[in-house]
Amino acid sequence: MKTCRRFSTVRAEFEREISFMLAHSQRYEGRPSAKSSAKRATSTKQQMARALATHVGRCPECG
Repeated sequence: MKTCRRFSTVRAEFEREISFMLAHSQRYEGRPSAKSSAKRATSTKQQMARALATHVGRCPECG
C-alpha cells in the first residue's frame, strides 16, 4: 500500500509516544505509574489505528 508523507508523520508521532510510555512502564515496573503508562500505551495504539484508518479513508493519495 502506497502512503503519503502525512501518513508516515502521523504514524511516527504515535509510535514515538507509545515507545515513551512502554519504556516508562518497564523502567518503573511494579509501581502504579507503570501500570497506568502501560494502559495508556494500549489505548494509544488503538487511537493510532483509528487515526490512520480515518486518514486513509479521506486522503486521495493514500486511499
